[in-house]
Amino acid sequence: MGAPPYRIWEMINRSETGIFMEEKDFVRKRLIPEIQKTVKKHEVKYDPAFPVNISDTMADKVWNAAVDAFLAIGVYNKSTHRVISFTEEEIKEAFLSLPGSYIFGAGKDARPFIAREIEDKRPPFMLYSPDITYDESDHLKACVAYLKEPLLDGLCAPILENFFGDKINSHSPTELGGSLMHAMNLLEAARLVGRPGVHLVAVGTAEADSSQIHVSSNEYGVRTTDSRLVASTTELETNNELLNKGLHYHQFGCYSGNLAGAIFGGYAGGAEGTAVLQTAYHIMGNLLYSSHYEQNFPFHLKYGSNTGTEMLWITSVYSQAIARNTKMPQTSNGFANAGPGTEMLYYETAAHSLASTVSGANLWEMAPARNKYPNRGTPLECRLAAEVGYGAALSGMTRKDANAIVKKLVKKYEENIPDAPIGKTFREMYAVERAIPNKEAADQYKEIKRDLKNLGVPFPY
Repeated sequence: MGAPPYRIWEMINRSETGIFMEEKDFVRKRLIPEIQKTVKKHEVKYDPAFPVNISDTMADKVWNAAVDAFLAIGVYNKSTHRVISFTEEEIKEAFLSLPGSYIFGAGKDARPFIAREIEDKRPPFMLYSPDITYDESDHLKACVAYLKEPLLDGLCAPILENFFGDKINSHSPTELGGSLMHAMNLLEAARLVGRPGVHLVAVGTAEADSSQIHVSSNEYGVRTTDSRLVASTTELETNNELLNKGLHYHQFGCYSGNLAGAIFGGYAGGAEGTAVLQTAYHIMGNLLYSSHYEQNFPFHLKYGSNTGTEMLWITSVYSQAIARNTKMPQTSNGFANAGPGTEMLYYETAAHSLASTVSGANLWEMAPARNKYPNRGTPLECRLAAEVGYGAALSGMTRKDANAIVKKLVKKYEENIPDAPIGKTFREMYAVERAIPNKEAADQYKEIKRDLKNLGVPFPY
C-alpha cells in the first residue's frame, strides 16, 4: 500500500484545520510562484532536440524541484478552503513504505504490476483504455473486443454515454444505474472471453462518490482485486468528495490510483514547470490518498493531447524522475490528436509508447481524437502501443535510440496536430457482433506495422 493507513485520518484532519485561503490566492501566491522558483533553482531545462530525455541529471533535477515545490505549495481543499501541508520527513517515510510491486487481478489472470526502471527489459504492465464514451448498445461488445487482446494485462473500460436510453447525468439516478451497468458489463465480458480474474479499473461512468461506493462488490461490481481512481484537480487541489472516494477505496480493500494531469500552458507554464508539477502529483497521491500507483496524463492546454515534442519530453522526464528516485509504480496515459483508423493515430501511439516505455513507465493506452468524440476508440491503437512497448523492452532499447526513432515519428504528424482528423467509429472499424476488426482495419494495421518497422520501431513479432 502507500503511506500507512492511519495517515489518511491525519490528512483529512489537516484538510479541516490547515491555513485558510481563497482558491485564487492559493493559485497566485503559492502554486504559480513556487513552480517558477523551483524550476529556476534546480535549473530544469527543456531541450527540443530530445523528445525522449537521455539525461539522468535532468531527471533528478525534476524530482528535486518537485519535492521542493510540493512542500512549499501543499494541496488545496476546495470544500474547506484549507491548505493541507506536508513535511519532508513524511515524503521520505511514505515513499520508503512502498513495496514497489503488486499483484493485480486474481487466479490465472493475475499479473505483476511493478515500479519499472529506466531502460527496463521487463515489459510494461499493459492497461488498455480508450478513455471515451460508448453508446449503450455497443458497450458490452466493446469491452469484449478489448479483453480479447492477448497483451492486455488490465482494462479501464469504455465509459457509458446512456442508461436505458437516457443520457447519464452526473450525481443522478441515471449515474447510479449506468455505473452499475458499466461494472456488470465488464464482469460479463471478462467471463465471456475466459478471463474472469483480469484486473479491471472501474468505473469511469461513476463521477460521484456515491456512485463509486454503489458499485463496490466482489459479487457483481468492482472487486478488491480491481483498482479505482481518485482524481487530483487542477492544480494540486482536492475536495471532500474526492477524499471520500480515496477513503472508501481503502476501507473497501481495492487498489487505488491517483489520477492526475498537469496542464502544459496552464498554471505550471511551459514544459519545465509541467514536468515538475506532474512529478509532484506522485507525491500528492502517495501522501494524501495513500495511492498504490500514479496514473499520469499531462496534456496540452490548446490541443488536449500529449504526443507533441514538448509533451513527449515532459512524459519521459517525469517518468524517469520517478523511476530513479522512488519505488512507485506509474502508468503513462497517451492522449492522441487523431482518431481511429488514421495513420496519424498510429504514429502518435508508437511515439508515446516508446518514450514512456524506455523511461520506466507502465502503459495506459490510448485515448484517440483528444478524448472528445463518443465511440471513437478501438483496441487496435492499444494493441499497437502494447506491441511497441514489448518490443522496446525486450530488445533492450536505450533512451538514445528511442529518441532518434521518436524524432522520426513526430515529423510524420506534428504539423497536423492543429487539424488532426477525428477518424472512424468503433462500428466503422469492427465487426461488432464478433468483436473483431473488419478486413479493412486489419489490413491497415498490418501495413502500418511494416512502415513502423522500416522506421526502426521494435516489435516482439
